[in-house]
Amino acid sequence: MYAKEPCTDSPLFELDQVVCTPHLGASTDEAQEKAGIAVAKSVRLALAGELVPDAVNVQGGVIAEDVRPGLPLAEKLGRMFTALAGEVAVRLDVEVYGEITQYDVKVLELSALKGVFEDVVDETVSYVNAPLFAQERGVEVRLTTSSESPDHKNVVTVRGTLSGGEEVSVSGTLAGPKHLQKIVGIGEHDIDLTLADHMVVLRYQDRPGVVGTVGRILGEAGLNIAGMQVSRADQGGEALAVLSVDDTVPPAVLTEIANEIGASSARFVNLSD
Repeated sequence: MYAKEPCTDSPLFELDQVVCTPHLGASTDEAQEKAGIAVAKSVRLALAGELVPDAVNVQGGVIAEDVRPGLPLAEKLGRMFTALAGEVAVRLDVEVYGEITQYDVKVLELSALKGVFEDVVDETVSYVNAPLFAQERGVEVRLTTSSESPDHKNVVTVRGTLSGGEEVSVSGTLAGPKHLQKIVGIGEHDIDLTLADHMVVLRYQDRPGVVGTVGRILGEAGLNIAGMQVSRADQGGEALAVLSVDDTVPPAVLTEIANEIGASSARFVNLSD
């Protein structure tokens, strides 16, 4: 450090064995340009409501490129969890399985939390304040990772315990080079369906005619089914149907479906906003 910055005249400059730098060694034209570009990129991310990984008050570290595509998936799983649960969980587990766990995946927990509270609070939810919303509501949050993932390359699960002890969970993965977002599990049921902006999740007793009834009611309401999958553990036991539809399902239509098929649970999931 020189007595006066910048130093323009010093006997040290004449010595071949001495290398002199400014007080800030990176204070070069090239370094300043790179710093300016980095700041501009961070500002653009912040204005777009996206994660700014180098913000000082964001938990986690540098985001690996293999982790980054999972951020929107984790956020949507968080929103879907809230829609299925219908309340704020007392405990929330974000579970990450597969090859991706060789990297720091703390940011996936933040993304899931952001999604969980997106439709719960009136304020704008960010990667910074999402943990605070959980803390204010006494929600215990845990991140679990494992390199083992027998069915998929990578899987993210948002699992929560509700106030009455009931457990709700939803799992998703990214498929193919285009990172297609898919649901692969809801509770104990295996699912393989592409995530959509509008989805309906129904639990009911497995029996003939249910699928036709659901299709008829949605058709009469002018709602088109884009995709559908039914999952069951045993014939005649509890079944789970997940549908992607082209538009919002009004509460009255959802109630009619639930009444007609005797559903124990009927939820509409809106991921379009």
